[in-house]
Amino acid sequence: MRRERLALAVLLIATGALYLWRLGDSGWANAYYSAAAQAGATSWKAWFFGSSDASNAITVDKTPASLWVMGLSARLFGVNAWSILVPQALMGVGSVWLLHATVRRWFSPAAALISGAVLALTPVAVLMFRFNNPDALLVLLLIAGAYCVTRAVENASPFWLALAGVAIGFGFLTKMMQAFLVLPAFALVYLIAAPAPAGRKVLHLSGALGAMIVAGGWWIAAVELTPDRPYIGGSQTNSVLELTLGYNGFGRLTGDEVGSVGGGRGWGSAGWSRLLGAEMGSQIAWLLPAAVVLLVAGLWLTRGRARTALALWGGWLVVTAGVFSFMNGIIHSYYTVALAPAIAAVVGIAATELWERRGEPVAAAVLSGSVALSALQCYALVNEFSTPVAVLVLMTGLIAAVGLVLSMRWAIPVALIAALLGPTTYSFATATTPHTGALPVAGPTNGRMGGTGGLLDATAPDAEVVTLLRDDAGTYRWAAATIGSNNAAGLQLASGQPVMALGGFNGTDPAPTLAEFQEMVRSGQIHYYVEAGRMMRGETGSDAAHDIAAWVAENYTATTVAGATLYELDAS
Repeated sequence: MRRERLALAVLLIATGALYLWRLGDSGWANAYYSAAAQAGATSWKAWFFGSSDASNAITVDKTPASLWVMGLSARLFGVNAWSILVPQALMGVGSVWLLHATVRRWFSPAAALISGAVLALTPVAVLMFRFNNPDALLVLLLIAGAYCVTRAVENASPFWLALAGVAIGFGFLTKMMQAFLVLPAFALVYLIAAPAPAGRKVLHLSGALGAMIVAGGWWIAAVELTPDRPYIGGSQTNSVLELTLGYNGFGRLTGDEVGSVGGGRGWGSAGWSRLLGAEMGSQIAWLLPAAVVLLVAGLWLTRGRARTALALWGGWLVVTAGVFSFMNGIIHSYYTVALAPAIAAVVGIAATELWERRGEPVAAAVLSGSVALSALQCYALVNEFSTPVAVLVLMTGLIAAVGLVLSMRWAIPVALIAALLGPTTYSFATATTPHTGALPVAGPTNGRMGGTGGLLDATAPDAEVVTLLRDDAGTYRWAAATIGSNNAAGLQLASGQPVMALGGFNGTDPAPTLAEFQEMVRSGQIHYYVEAGRMMRGETGSDAAHDIAAWVAENYTATTVAGATLYELDAS
């Protein structure tokens, strides 16, 4: 027991060191969410609704649970990169610990440690636990849900099942309907494995569904019932239900996302190969093929709790991977962090269970084949980054595969080295690379894919512009207005003053309308309009923000300051 605790402590300390090391190099990371955290640190109303600015013009295009954590941290420790990013790193350590605890309830210390290490060293997990997108909190809550289901299955506990519902409900408040992808596996496992009559289990599931609805629905109800609130970003009708079911809901599956810059075409090539392709493979696919092989073999060869656990984590893996592979709406490579806990648990559980059955030729062959497969996959992924490491991974993996098929004990550490060396190398490269913008990418890159100042990343305004925004700022509700949330975020973070994001993230939300903006100007609420250097313009959605830009240009005099074009909005 003492050795087991020491091993867990080493795992968690090493994970914390990896996630915290040079964390401040990423600065504001995703400035879109950093600006909202800054607003929440200033205004409780902005904090509750997830507003982009402290004067509450418009919200971010997500539910705000992750912003609540960052906003509270910024209130306590000031608005800076560390106060915003450290909570994500701590969520990462918590996720590794909770996954370890979940696996350990039913399985050996080795299974739990392997699962925790695989999660900690998955490149996309290293990326997102060092970044301020909502995904870090989502992963922690989903693992919490799996832990509660595990406890519930043990003795058909409605209490633990209801807690699982609460975890998923708050997952919904973090990243909306993506949290629901684990529900089929959770419900099916409880129905099949919990030791209670079928009718009672259905009743328990109904109670858990109610707990989930309450945990996720109270905020939705508060938003819908509050008249004096910011506009709901990402919607065309100022409706959080539209945001939930449309832009961030079924629209992600069908590609029909009004206000999106992607139109109806979808992003990337849909199909099972998507997760193994160039964009996503290096983020998540290191052990994915091996996990699938181990899952199928484990479900076939094992019984009892092992089969139940593999059904739980494997169901999570299969459903989430299927949705990510075939969805036609916007999808980014970092979404795949939601697969990391499932892959890690399947690998840890199945590998150790099959090792215990290594006397059976099929179990030994599956273990050997999965290690060889992971070595080949890791070789393909790491070869472009470091050929020597790729060759070492391949040779080590093949040697371990031979040892495993012969049931040699020395093959165990060799297999672990072969499986983890590739993603570990890539993860360290991720930790040493600053990551900014809306599309962060793990690995030895510039830290983002397609991030362009003002478009998918925030530009840093010149000191002269900042000085202008701060002058007489207390006289105005907004120091400035500009098209698009990233343009606004750069101005707001630099000046510390509220900046209105016309049209929300994509500039395609009808918030405010031209008439509403004109009234705000007449009543002296906005000091400057800052011309956006880069502007998104979706194929669908409102043109109100661009109508405002045209009206300002026609009626006010432009001034160029340090390369930026500003219009002082004279209320007269």
